[in-house]
Amino acid sequence: MTPTTSRSAPAQSPNPQENLQENPQKPAPPDDAHTRAARTERIRTLQDSAYRIRRHALDMGEIQGQGYIGQALGVADILAVVYKDVLNYLPDNPEWPKRDRFLLSIGHYAIALYAALAEAGVLDTAELDTYGADGSRLPMSGMASYTPGMEISGGSLGHGLGIATGMALGLRHQGSRAHVYNLLSDGELDEGSTWEAALACAHHGLDNVTAIVDVNALQADGPTRGVLRTEPVTDKWAAFGWHTIRVDGNDIEALVSAFDELRAHRGSPAVLVCDTRIGRGVPLLETRERAHFMRVEPDEWQIARDELAQGHKARGRNPEPRGARAHAPAAPAGSTEAGRSPQSHPHRTGDDA
Repeated sequence: MTPTTSRSAPAQSPNPQENLQENPQKPAPPDDAHTRAARTERIRTLQDSAYRIRRHALDMGEIQGQGYIGQALGVADILAVVYKDVLNYLPDNPEWPKRDRFLLSIGHYAIALYAALAEAGVLDTAELDTYGADGSRLPMSGMASYTPGMEISGGSLGHGLGIATGMALGLRHQGSRAHVYNLLSDGELDEGSTWEAALACAHHGLDNVTAIVDVNALQADGPTRGVLRTEPVTDKWAAFGWHTIRVDGNDIEALVSAFDELRAHRGSPAVLVCDTRIGRGVPLLETRERAHFMRVEPDEWQIARDELAQGHKARGRNPEPRGARAHAPAAPAGSTEAGRSPQSHPHRTGDDA
């Protein structure tokens, strides 16, 4: 799916073209065989990461027998790209001051974030076996005070973007180049506080904020369009002064292209609207009528894992056993940004450094 883009006027200028001229996008890389091969391998590596995130989510879901497993499967591609290709962070130091912040305001997606943090090396894979247990650092709804790498305690919907706005303002006042990413759901667009934050963020010209909206079209009370119609989503964000892109959130290549464009954007906050499918990658769960909160029978978990593995094999990839994790390559020499150490780019590949 080709990303669709609209550019909104930054808060400090009524003319978006002025800001585009002041902050031109990077020239396109040369279209040679080496560049194409590197990009292909980059995409495949991210697909492997997304597979492992889904596998971790299924394994954790089996521990409780139920949960928000469908959402975890739906956003696995987004989280793979974010944690392996976008964020600056140090896995062994989640409190690193120069890190980019990833805010999960939809706290019931915590199972997805735990899987991504394990894939990223922030959590040990073995700790996922404690999911939802008494005394675990991995409660069913995320708690920042418990879990390394979790920036905020989500749950009550509609707060994430406001927190992101405050964080971004603070980072700007500190002279930090860190970026704030907020993953929110289309259900959170029902909340007035989300739109208040969107206005404030654009008013302050916070181009160090990127909102990622998971549009899976389903809420606890039913299809989103029946609860509160929020489409056209991108038009609404653009009207609030945001730079907008919309992609298939289960297409890793489209996600990579979108984030590549977002890195070059300056002058206003940006939103990436991602159309996803609950249960993606596991046909057994994709077809569930009541998919918001799933109850899965004991004999269905292995079927789900087998379907996931078969889908990955169909891509020509070899599903790895649980616990195997490929570490992303370090950034190449010479890619260091001012004020950041080379180790701050452990999850960016050479073709976009």
